[in-house]
Amino acid sequence: MSRITIEKATIQDEEALTNIKRKVFGAEKEKWLSYAEDVVDYNIQPPGYDSIEMGKYMIHELNYFKIFYQEVLVGGVIVTLEGKRHGRVDRIFVDSDYQGNGIGSAAIRLIEEKFPQVKSWELETSSRQLNNHAFYEKLGYKKVFESEDEFCYEKRLQLDATEEVETKEIHIQGDTLRQFDLSRLQVEQSNMTETDFYGINGSHSTFSNSNLKGAQFSNCNLSESRFQNINLKKSLIADLNLSHSEFAHVTFGGTYFHDTTLGEEGEPIIFERCVLKGCQFKSSNLIDVRLIDCETEGMRINNILVKDLLDAYEIVHKKR
Repeated sequence: MSRITIEKATIQDEEALTNIKRKVFGAEKEKWLSYAEDVVDYNIQPPGYDSIEMGKYMIHELNYFKIFYQEVLVGGVIVTLEGKRHGRVDRIFVDSDYQGNGIGSAAIRLIEEKFPQVKSWELETSSRQLNNHAFYEKLGYKKVFESEDEFCYEKRLQLDATEEVETKEIHIQGDTLRQFDLSRLQVEQSNMTETDFYGINGSHSTFSNSNLKGAQFSNCNLSESRFQNINLKKSLIADLNLSHSEFAHVTFGGTYFHDTTLGEEGEPIIFERCVLKGCQFKSSNLIDVRLIDCETEGMRINNILVKDLLDAYEIVHKKR
């Protein structure tokens, strides 16, 4: 058996993997953020890194591999495949007790071998983690973007001769591209500002690592679509059918829900392990709403403390 190997993670692995993540990312916070406790850096401490439920979600939805060193579980690497030839290293972590043995480098190479069709890998790392910059550059990654808080890296691999796609001849009338078959076309590093798409069959298309700020999607069939690692801040999400959709590990701070129904089927929404502290429900139909094993301290109904209502119920119930 090779000294360093990777295997697909299973739900049963997540508790052990979460313990490693807590140790690794906790140490990274101590190393790079100890001087500024009020600084939030999601590359140093990724959202949900210490949550077993977040880990289970990633195992179920992403490509999550556990890393072994001499048959001992020492870390994990999580990747997302984006389209036909693009991949993203979402997260890689190695137990600090085993760092310095070439485990991270080997895991990255094993991932590249696992997905030979991917010809462009990307990732982000904190601007503060200077050792990470040298690590990725040694593996062939090139810096493509940097900000005060974050560096973005990309590694582009050569296409095999058999993978070269025949160039399609495209004719444009004025500013309109009309009735052309663009299926299986790769569009990369292109400026498409203010482009209009109308009457397009884009089923199973992929948009990744793209700036779509201010984009508009209307009268579109997006059923069975997947939105992951997306910045939807200040977006308008309206007049949508989201029946049977799933919202997992989403930040809703300041979000405004109004004039919303459960649709014709009337199937209830389920909130599980959600922090709704300080939320307000106004002029809403809450018939048959159930709270099970929830913290209700300070919760009010028509300005009456729920605790007082429950205490009154207990008094009346005992009298009976």
